[in-house]
Amino acid sequence: QVQLVESGGGLVQPGGSLRLSCVASGSILSINGMGWYRQAPGKQRELVADITSDGSTNYADSVKGRFTISRDNAKNTVYLQMNSSRPDDTAVYYCTAKGVRRTSGGFYRQFDSWGQGTQVTVSS
Repeated sequence: QVQLVESGGGLVQPGGSLRLSCVASGSILSINGMGWYRQAPGKQRELVADITSDGSTNYADSVKGRFTISRDNAKNTVYLQMNSSRPDDTAVYYCTAKGVRRTSGGFYRQFDSWGQGTQVTVSS
């Protein structure tokens, strides 16, 4: 199995910055896409940003110009730099990763994993 562990969430003031990290571990052969989603209370989960293995990025309109997604392929880690935070950025942020893993029997299978989520609260 592949596990994703997020860190870096917390309380930030409006206009402030926060950096989220997510590390993938397990019998990983390769990771293709990695990304961040968020879910605010009473709302559906939405894509924040994602990034391919070659560094191509995609952002939700609401975070363009404020958030930056990046990854370190050698460390199986994806980051989300959040700048100019706003109260409506308050949500649980989830990391995702898709790729190929090795099974205990030595086979290769695709995986699509999610982290447990980290709370981000933007408030004064």
